[in-house]
Amino acid sequence: MKKNLNIIQIRGIRGLIFVGMIICCLIAGFIAFPGLVAMSVWNIISHYVENMPAIGLFQGVLLWGIIIASYFTFRKEKLVVCMRTPQGLNEEELKSVFADIKKQAQDDKIIQAMMKAREAELKIKETEEEANKKPEIK
Repeated sequence: MKKNLNIIQIRGIRGLIFVGMIICCLIAGFIAFPGLVAMSVWNIISHYVENMPAIGLFQGVLLWGIIIASYFTFRKEKLVVCMRTPQGLNEEELKSVFADIKKQAQDDKIIQAMMKAREAELKIKETEEEANKKPEIK
């Protein structure tokens, strides 16, 4: 079984606010602040070069985007992104997952009902398989 799984649960409005805050911080840290630095460097250079216009924050963000795009385009190592579909769990892994869920959810009534339904489904499937294997006697 894969033990490297991380599950992130977002519950309620507090969780949504927290996710929004994280996204805002990432945008500020990786887009707005480098754009501000690019704008400042451009404007400092523009004071020393004749006929060079000053730029604002939006143009600084665009300049930062151009710098990053150029870096990824012209660097020697190539960026490779691999995407593949996740592989399903076999029957043993499913049983171990359900055993772990049973241990964790002793007090939760909803999860206990779901587990009973899954066990009943497995029993029905097993009895159908056994019935199909046995020849009918007339």
